[in-house]
Amino acid sequence: MKYSNFYSVFVKLLLLQSLAVVVRCDYDFFYFVQQWPGSYCDTSEGCCYPTTGKPASDFGIHGLWPNNDDGSYPSNCDPNNPFDPSKIQDLLSSLQAEWPSLSCPSSNGISFWTHEWDKHGTCSESVLDEHDYFAAALALKSQANLLQALENAGINPNGSFYASSDIDNAIAQATGNKNYGYVSCNTDDYGNGQLYQVFICVDHSGQNFINCPTNGVTDQNCPSSVEFPSF
Repeated sequence: MKYSNFYSVFVKLLLLQSLAVVVRCDYDFFYFVQQWPGSYCDTSEGCCYPTTGKPASDFGIHGLWPNNDDGSYPSNCDPNNPFDPSKIQDLLSSLQAEWPSLSCPSSNGISFWTHEWDKHGTCSESVLDEHDYFAAALALKSQANLLQALENAGINPNGSFYASSDIDNAIAQATGNKNYGYVSCNTDDYGNGQLYQVFICVDHSGQNFINCPTNGVTDQNCPSSVEFPSF
């Protein structure tokens, strides 16, 4: 009898753990995050170019991050499904060009992509396997060419300052959504706010840009006028 009770409790605990994992790793939408390399490098920390050389003067992918409507987000959802480079061999050249690592020391990008998959990608593995996850991010980048959209609006990466509202409007037009997400800024050594990262909301499938959930969008930390540094 005691053994039976113990077994029953043990099974219930296993079920509760399984349910907890499912809840923890659920999500409502993605943030597709791109970063401007000129702003990344124009800080006291600096940057290191990839072993493949200096990236193009273009926005680079930072990640595709599952998020929830309430502002929370899952992370590190499946330690049993670690990043496997062999699964994305056909994407490597595209990832090196569009998703380069600028952290120091210089690297070939594998450690960056490993971090992104293990922390964020595993939380959407019920929808996107590893290959599909990275392929989706590459496809999203081509859907909204941020640099082209900004340049079309007269916003060029030449060290000039531009109104944050003009930057917002250009990105909204490129994504087709007024409430596309938000722009994040960092600060250079002189205390100037710089256009750093762009967060764009994407639907649960990881394929389509959407208007962000109102309560799921973080307020942008940019001043009214921001610098768009060269790279």
